Amino acid sequence: MTRLVVVGAGLMGEAIFSGLLASGWAPADIVVSDARAERRAELSERYGVGSGEAVDAVADAQTVLLAVKPADVGGVLEEIGDRLAPDALLLSVCAGVALATLQAGVREGTPVVRAMPNTPARVGEAITAVSPGTHATDDHLAEVTEILGAVGRVITVAEKYQDSVTAVSGSGPAYVFLVAEAMIEGGVHVGLPRDVATELAVQTLFGSATLLRDTGDHPAILRENVTSPGGTTAAALRRLEDHGVRAAFLAAVEAARDRSLELG
Repeated sequence: MTRLVVVGAGLMGEAIFSGLLASGWAPADIVVSDARAERRAELSERYGVGSGEAVDAVADAQTVLLAVKPADVGGVLEEIGDRLAPDALLLSVCAGVALATLQAGVREGTPVVRAMPNTPARVGEAITAVSPGTHATDDHLAEVTEILGAVGRVITVAEKYQDSVTAVSGSGPAYVFLVAEAMIEGGVHVGLPRDVATELAVQTLFGSATLLRDTGDHPAILRENVTSPGGTTAAALRRLEDHGVRAAFLAAVEAARDRSLELG
């Protein structure tokens, strides 16, 4: 029996199975399926994994990782839903697609887990929130944690939080990249060469995130630690508050949450 079949070989699907290979999984444990034959061939050649049509591959799978675009989920489940082995686990990383939708597309009793990873999976630094379906057991969650733990950290949440998870961590990398872009442009604006501004901004973001994670201190405390009375940071933060940056982030997270609800 194939240990994992990946249905949908886009960036996220590739990030997850390549992370598994890096963690010690054998290429023979993984089969990749994609609607594009050339993509299947490319990944098979690059990683040494198996490849094939989804409808055939899933019949022999222990776990099926569904990593297609949300709009394609219904059609894919119509194709493969009845082909899953009786004891197979369906793990979905399709944004906004509810457990009820996933469970309706497979045989009654099939264990299903919904997950929301983010793009830092490509460098092994994702955060993924998982929610078990009706028939998913602790053993299934342990299996999912092993798979998704190969590309970062994994937490378990009730499904009712998944749209909010999408808004914070699923979409979150884009917020950070926008901040990085703005910091770089700001550095150029005040006279730095672009390569210097880029290195300063990227390492500042990385170091600050690491400090926040590793100390466990509240971000407000860390912000206060770098803000001297009447100093440069205080002046900069005042200008950000004047422009409503904090309120804009709150509104952005709400908008992403609402859109996730619509997609689901």
